[in-house]
Amino acid sequence: MNITVVEHNPYWKDEYLKEERDIKEILQDELVNSFHIGSTSVPGLKAKPIIDILLVVNDINALDNYSKPFEKLGYEVMGEFGISGRRYFRKGGDNRTHQIHAFQYDSVQEIERHLSFRDYLCHHSEVSKDYGELKSELAKKYPNDIESYGDGKDDFVKKVEKQALIWHWTAR
Repeated sequence: MNITVVEHNPYWKDEYLKEERDIKEILQDELVNSFHIGSTSVPGLKAKPIIDILLVVNDINALDNYSKPFEKLGYEVMGEFGISGRRYFRKGGDNRTHQIHAFQYDSVQEIERHLSFRDYLCHHSEVSKDYGELKSELAKKYPNDIESYGDGKDDFVKKVEKQALIWHWTAR
């Protein structure tokens, strides 16, 4: 995979909304909710130009019956792809454009982790800026090595995820 980190693009929201419409057409009543997550969902945050989508569904196993329609939208169906209880779909090959992370409605920890991280970065611009700078540095250092890029972010992400979850429960 080619790793490029770019300045925030306000049109990423529109790209998410277009994809969300197509997904809703496929899943209809199986879909509980859909969220734009990841760096492209945080205004001002530098990001790999990949739209991350979080789907909350009624029955995670039922998603296995929707492989063909997702493939028609250009997605590669990846199954759990390392996270039990998830379904993962990606689009764009080595120049990925979209990723879907789907969880059943009662996978609260995974769902909250993603949403809290996004919301925390939206409300803490200094942390968001630091995260963007780290990603830019790692993309320059590892332009074709997604594992090293991910490993380089891991400590930062885990630290911020913890802060985000605590913030989520205290900000109510």
